[in-house]
Amino acid sequence: MKVIIVGGVAGGATAAARIRRLDENAQITVFERSGHVSYANCGLPYYIGDVITDSAELTLQTPESFLKRFRINMKVHHEVTDIHSQNKTVTVRNLVTGEIFTESYDKLLLSPGAKPTKPPFPGIESDKLFSLRTVEDTLQIKEFVQKNQPASVVLAGGGFIGLELAENLRSLGLEVTIVQGLDRLLTPLDYDMASFIHAQVRQKGIRLLLNSFVEGFEEHEGRIRVLVNGHEPLNADMAVLAIGVTPDTQLAKSAGLELGVRGSIAVNDRMETSIPDIYAVGDAVEIRHFITNRKSLISLAGPANKQGRIAADNICGMNSQYRGSLGTSVIKIFDLTAASAGINEETAREAGLDYDKVFLSPANHASYYPGGRIMTMKIIFEKNSYKLLGAQIVGYEGTDKRIDVLATAMYSGLTALDLKDLDLAYAPPFSSAKDPVNMAGFMIENIASEKVKQFHWNQVKDLPRDGSLNLLDVRTVQENASGAIEGFVNIPVDELRERMNELEKEKPVYITCQSGLRSYLACRILSQNGFECYNLSGGYRLYASVEKEILAAESALPCGADK
Repeated sequence: MKVIIVGGVAGGATAAARIRRLDENAQITVFERSGHVSYANCGLPYYIGDVITDSAELTLQTPESFLKRFRINMKVHHEVTDIHSQNKTVTVRNLVTGEIFTESYDKLLLSPGAKPTKPPFPGIESDKLFSLRTVEDTLQIKEFVQKNQPASVVLAGGGFIGLELAENLRSLGLEVTIVQGLDRLLTPLDYDMASFIHAQVRQKGIRLLLNSFVEGFEEHEGRIRVLVNGHEPLNADMAVLAIGVTPDTQLAKSAGLELGVRGSIAVNDRMETSIPDIYAVGDAVEIRHFITNRKSLISLAGPANKQGRIAADNICGMNSQYRGSLGTSVIKIFDLTAASAGINEETAREAGLDYDKVFLSPANHASYYPGGRIMTMKIIFEKNSYKLLGAQIVGYEGTDKRIDVLATAMYSGLTALDLKDLDLAYAPPFSSAKDPVNMAGFMIENIASEKVKQFHWNQVKDLPRDGSLNLLDVRTVQENASGAIEGFVNIPVDELRERMNELEKEKPVYITCQSGLRSYLACRILSQNGFECYNLSGGYRLYASVEKEILAAESALPCGADK
């Protein structure tokens, strides 16, 4: 069997190695147009920031190592320009010599990946404007930084690459501005959870321009000027375009393959395209979202690697299926960690799902063990069925552990109520006897059993302050003095039983505390004494974070910037 693979990196390289493990006699050739056949995309920003100091560490395999271990012919600097499915051949160009030749195949696997999105902006060809996708891109940025010692950079885009690059360039001492077209960084997160990320990057001296769009670039006095709608032009020593990626599917399109969302390659669950004996994997393919069942594009290394393995199985006569992706992700942002799995609230709303949510702020390990830190969790679930729809966490150590548990629960079909029963590891340095994931399950069970009713941060402003409601803050006097919601009367929870007569029983009680725990306790006290109670989910901590973010975004200036 003769197999040709177009593109290496995650999907293509994984498939090549898997085919060899399944078929020692297969003739396998990989054509890769860059100079690197298998490298760590996710490590590229950290080489620019000197966290990874040896560029060789970015290369996972070389053509030589693939040939020696797997007897796979890796042809770098070779581009497949045409597919002739009728006679099962491809046209290949050697990008070094210019030679053009034809290769036949029995099975063809496409792993072209995605390319940085580059709208037809004026000034897009400036030598001070970069994108970051390949090792070559990384080396180009690194060389520019070392040679020119830039003092400032504008990043167009606030996704994973944009944020990681912002952190690393800031660590080198550059003044960093991020221009983001949406109201938040990291679109897998909802606005309320992203507010914690915004506060962190502003505190580190990074300027955010949210709800702002780059419209072009100009050379100006030896620097680059970034044109932004509704703002004065931003002058910087360099700029990076990181507004997203586009599936690289021109080859597939010209070959007549069926295309899917945003021009991606349509495949079935065996990673087969619409033409027999042609498979496709990675960032260029359309896949099924595990939660919504909708066709989606998810450009992450984990799904690409799994798809490569599944395609290889089927090429070798097995029967493997790709069940879809949750889009599980995690990112380091200075000393914060942000993670998500499944869908966010915005997507649930757009999909017309009848959903609910809980917020909680547990410590990452036992509170009595030194070094414990707060994480903020948001769990989204379907009403009535309690199907888990999504999870978002912003925290520190232990964030990745909890998102993996929640992703596993979603993939296994556990409900939000099942979270309370999970038997998770406990020792004081790592967790609490009631793990944060269990706590989320307890909270959702309380909602299901109507032991508590909720209201949310975005409903606070609409609560009447005319005396028709009891508005109650059950934090300590000291906490209340450091910041409180307008109109909420302070009665600490430990004094509530003795001071209950200060509340009017015929009026509903809306209660807040710092995180939502003490206000839940207050709800239980009051509801058993005849009051109708509502608990502020996420508490004052979440409310204050979002309110502060709204003010900061309006001013578009860094808050508490490092000098």
